[in-house]
Amino acid sequence: MSSVKPLVKCSVSNCHYWGEHNLCRAEEIIIEIDKHVGSGFKEEYAEEMTNEGHHDHVATSSATCCLTFKPNS
Repeated sequence: MSSVKPLVKCSVSNCHYWGEHNLCRAEEIIIEIDKHVGSGFKEEYAEEMTNEGHHDHVATSSATCCLTFKPNS
């Protein structure tokens, strides 16, 4: 696994991890498919969705969402 972090851009400025120039400052990014939204995840990061046995497939980026979002307090 590479130790280099990818540059993640996000325009959701009310997120706890949002930084200047639309840069995400989160240590980990969790992406899930839209059909799982509202499934009653236990934690902000939806860790139960990131186990190695869980795989989904989508055709376009518009069918995905970021579960790393945490609103500013």
